[in-house]
Amino acid sequence: MTWKNLLDDGRVETHVTSKAELDDLRAVVARNLEDAAIAMLSDDNRFAIAYQAALLSSKMAIACTGYRVKGEGAHHTTFQALKLAMGGSVTKTADYFDRCRRKRNNLSYDSQGIVSSADAKALLEAAEKFHKLVESWIGKNYPMLA
Repeated sequence: MTWKNLLDDGRVETHVTSKAELDDLRAVVARNLEDAAIAMLSDDNRFAIAYQAALLSSKMAIACTGYRVKGEGAHHTTFQALKLAMGGSVTKTADYFDRCRRKRNNLSYDSQGIVSSADAKALLEAAEKFHKLVESWIGKNYPMLA
């Protein structure tokens, strides 16, 4: 998969981001990470909120590289594009988030009670760690957006 493939397929478009746009995303990610840690929420909802934080952190990295995901299957495309944006070092993380995407789809549209407390905790920890990685990557590669 390349940016050209994604562009040709209409799955991404070129996009110029700004620090203000990223700061708005940062605020939502911070809120979601905080909310996903609320033990009184259901495991399903904690999982879904942590997933959203990971998705938005991915969106930040993609935006820094000059693209925005669009169209049907945007969440799946986001995790494919993340690998292009940040490189092979995030492949395992992107693949994990994509597996979480499938579980989140099931709990959002078809089922409930399919996420364990351990699942929710693991995704929250991964989303927190990933967001720190994205912020570090932005600081190193796009300091004007940090």
